[in-house]
Amino acid sequence: MRVFFSLLLAAFAMSAQACPENLDFSFRPLLGKAPVRLCDQYAGKVVLVVNTASQCGFTPQYEGLEKLYKEFGARGLVVLGFPSNDFGGQEPGTEAEIHKFCRSTYGIQFPMFEKTSVQKGGGNLLFQRLAAVTGEAPKWNFYKYLLDRDGKVVKVFSSMTGPDSDRLREAIESLL
Repeated sequence: MRVFFSLLLAAFAMSAQACPENLDFSFRPLLGKAPVRLCDQYAGKVVLVVNTASQCGFTPQYEGLEKLYKEFGARGLVVLGFPSNDFGGQEPGTEAEIHKFCRSTYGIQFPMFEKTSVQKGGGNLLFQRLAAVTGEAPKWNFYKYLLDRDGKVVKVFSSMTGPDSDRLREAIESLL
C-alpha cells in the first residue's frame, strides 16, 4: 500500500510539473458554469490564443480561425478565443449573444471562453503572462499568440495578420 501511495504522489508531482506556465490558468468556457484548467485540456498541443470581438473590422477573421482549427486540429492545433470589449467597445454583448453570433454567423466550434479584459495592466492573468513573456500586450482585437507543444510562446501576430496569412500558417505548420 505504501508503494502505491508513493507512486501516486510521484505521478501527481510529475503532472503538476508538466503544466507549462503559459497554460497554468483556469477560465470558464463561454456559457459554461465551471472553469477549466488550460493545462488539463491543451498541454501538448499547439495553441493559438486570440482576443476576439464581434463588432470589429477584424471580426471576419473568425472564419479563418475556424478554418485553421478544422484544418489542423487533428494534427494538434487548438484555437482559444477570449471575447473582450477593451478596444472600441466592440464586444458589448452578453456571453449568450456572443455565443449565438459566433455559432450562427461563423460556425465557431473552437473553444471560446468567458468575456474578459486583455489590456495591459488590467487583463486576465493569461494575457498578463503572455504580455510579460513577449513584451507585447494586445493593441487591438484579434491579436494572436502562438504557443508550441511545450507551452512556449514562439510568435506574436498583430490584428493585421489574418488567419489565412502565409506567415501564420507556416508558423503553425512548423510546430505540428
